[in-house]
Amino acid sequence: MYKREVEQSCLSLLQLCNSYSKLTQIHARILKLGLLNNPLVLTKFTSISSALNAIHYACSLIFSPESHPYNHDAFLFNTIIEAFAESTQFKRTSIFYYNKMLTHGFKPNNYTYPFVFKACAGIRDFNLGKSVQGSVLKLGFHGESHVVNAMLHMYCCCEDGIQFAEKVFEEMPKRNSVPWSTMMGGYVRRGMSAEAINLFRAMQTAGVRPDEITMVMVLSACADLGALELGRWVELYVERERLEMREKLCNALVDMFAKCGDVDSALRLFNNMSLSKRSIVSWTCVISGMALNGRGLEAVALFEEMRRAGVVPDSVAFLCLLTACSHSGLVEEGKHYFNSMERDYAIAPKIEHYGCMVDLLSRVGLTEQALEFINTMPMAPNPVIWRTLVSSPHAQAHLLLGERVTMDLIKAEPMQEANYVMLASIYAKLSDWKRKTRVREAMKKKGIKKIPGSTMIELGDGIYEFVAGDKSHKEHSQIYEMVEEMERKMRAVGYVSTMTNVLLDIEEEDKEGALNKHSEKLAIAFALLKTSPRSTIRIVKNLRVCVDCHSATKLISLIYNRQIVVRDRNRFHHFKDGFCSCKDFW
Repeated sequence: MYKREVEQSCLSLLQLCNSYSKLTQIHARILKLGLLNNPLVLTKFTSISSALNAIHYACSLIFSPESHPYNHDAFLFNTIIEAFAESTQFKRTSIFYYNKMLTHGFKPNNYTYPFVFKACAGIRDFNLGKSVQGSVLKLGFHGESHVVNAMLHMYCCCEDGIQFAEKVFEEMPKRNSVPWSTMMGGYVRRGMSAEAINLFRAMQTAGVRPDEITMVMVLSACADLGALELGRWVELYVERERLEMREKLCNALVDMFAKCGDVDSALRLFNNMSLSKRSIVSWTCVISGMALNGRGLEAVALFEEMRRAGVVPDSVAFLCLLTACSHSGLVEEGKHYFNSMERDYAIAPKIEHYGCMVDLLSRVGLTEQALEFINTMPMAPNPVIWRTLVSSPHAQAHLLLGERVTMDLIKAEPMQEANYVMLASIYAKLSDWKRKTRVREAMKKKGIKKIPGSTMIELGDGIYEFVAGDKSHKEHSQIYEMVEEMERKMRAVGYVSTMTNVLLDIEEEDKEGALNKHSEKLAIAFALLKTSPRSTIRIVKNLRVCVDCHSATKLISLIYNRQIVVRDRNRFHHFKDGFCSCKDFW
């Protein structure tokens, strides 16, 4: 009876424990009362230690020389495995204690494996995850939904796991919204956003009601693809079904609208959020949206509003702000905020922040300043920094510098496609066709292929993709006829093709033909054929928009009285009445 009272007394003390100092006092009491081998007390001690971020301290007690492993149990090990699996930096330790559990002869149960799979997902260990799946099958836990959901999440997180995830998903006898959302998240992480949207439509057909997490995954896919209409449908669905607009869902909607080019809707949603819901993530989403759409001064104003609201900026917020300054040519503002990071907030700039400053200086033609800035960086510049400098439009005045830098990059990264493309571009601008040809031959010899330009467009319920010179579409004849019509109308108002982006040593007439086949022109032609007059055209390109297509799109917006929104690899361009929102600064 006395033993039971001592145990209950210790458990009550643990229940009230709220600090590390009290935990150490209870530790001493456990030793004094001889409870070191009491599984119930040890499990509670472990649980409280985990809540106080002192799980290592608990393990030092549990696995001390005085403790006897035969007095431990599976529940105690589960508590330890869970604590490390939930941690941010000790997930691999969770696997260590799982193996220790097996070594000491304790049989895992259906509560063990979700935490083990979570640890495998956190460390992205595909082979270990497969091994754990084998144990699950052997012990007969593959019918437990919470175990299978954790397994599915693990495969979705691992680099080579998406096919295994699909197999696990297809073999699940019953699927609520959790596995559907998990599978969509796996597709989005892999850049397979079109597959995520197709899966969402299959989920609707199956009659499964989506929840908040599903909506966040769908919005992430829409943001990636620029699928604005589906994103708008999601917003209406959330309102119609009265889903609670928690912070994560609000942020996903803001991010989707911003990344689909509808920055005014992003701002509307953000302004409708209560101050209590606006986390640093919320502010960062809207500042990033302004940056992508070239509204640098508004991004700066939002950043200052954030500071006045008492939200302390982090390194990501500064990165978005510096990007906004770069895309809008705000040199003095960029310098001010870069210097304020360490001076006012004790945030050491990372190489990404230095890259933004190099980009900002290069874009406005301050190439010498950019080079001097690179030479004074506290860390060695990486290839991205050098490519940023060389790829600037104003770097054309420093082609010999670009040649030297790019050749050094090729030595450092012999299989990086972008380095060869930049060097070939430099030789083309110098009209040095022999050396340009040698670069192309070197790429061919090493099996390096230039990434083809592609453009996506959302029309109705479908997402269509075009590549340069594409003739795979069933209506390609009509599309090319529309391209020719566009060219005729542009010529009538004085359009002349800009040949600088065609890097082949071919006749001018043939160069012009190559430009006409660029993927964004095909997508715009398709949109003109399929959409109603005066409606907005929205397209997404995987590469930076070229000079000729930029000039052509301005004229097309004027001739056909269309607003055309183009998202390229770097930013948005809003074309209207013959002008672009970037003011030809990109």
